[in-house]
Amino acid sequence: MSKADRGLLREASQQVVAGGSAGLIEICLMHPLDVVKTRFQIQRCATDPNSYKSLGDSFRMIFRTEGLFGFYKGILPPILAETPKRAVKQPSTLGYARQIIKKEGLGLRGLNKGLTATLGRHGAFNMVYFGFYHNVKNIIPVNKDPTLEFLRKFGIGFLSGTMASVINIPFDVAKSRIQGPQPVPGEIKYRTCFKTMATVYQEEGILALYKGLLPKIMRLGPGPGLHFISNVQVPATSKGGGREKGKTFE
Repeated sequence: MSKADRGLLREASQQVVAGGSAGLIEICLMHPLDVVKTRFQIQRCATDPNSYKSLGDSFRMIFRTEGLFGFYKGILPPILAETPKRAVKQPSTLGYARQIIKKEGLGLRGLNKGLTATLGRHGAFNMVYFGFYHNVKNIIPVNKDPTLEFLRKFGIGFLSGTMASVINIPFDVAKSRIQGPQPVPGEIKYRTCFKTMATVYQEEGILALYKGLLPKIMRLGPGPGLHFISNVQVPATSKGGGREKGKTFE
């Protein structure tokens, strides 16, 4: 293998490690906010036993009733989605998936329950995030100072993630209602994405479609910045200052 090939292989390995690290770091740091967001979205009214009065109240109740690990419930599936190589090491998650398939099948009422809401959630988020990020990034001039350039991209990423979260959260609420516990055990109330949105709007008002917005913004806003740190800063650092002095992160 030539020196050039070894260099390409090394750079590719660094990118793979950086990309996997970005997803893993973001999940581990932000998952508690994801748990709180989902809890807000599945509660239907003030009399709901799972009802939380505020963001601080939700953290206190979860910690008091479920302990620290209560904030990390359901963390394995997103980790597996970000780092597929870990799938063989997580038999409990795979076992749970097999139980769902055996009991309810692979269809939209089984393992793929909430698929349309999930597609809408990701589609709306990516459309707004990437459209806003790349347009604004080209408007705000690049700064030659590495620190200011990092803050520029982190700030644009945070704003992009916030705007995308505001746009796509109704899909997120629909997904949580479809996949979460139904109001009446044994009776499926929330079936399809847009019908679920309409039901929530009719019964609980427009603001119910934005439940969990604050923890969602806190969860997804800094995400692009964390990805930037892992995907750009880590490889650059591992090269031992291989970038020429004065070069930007473009």
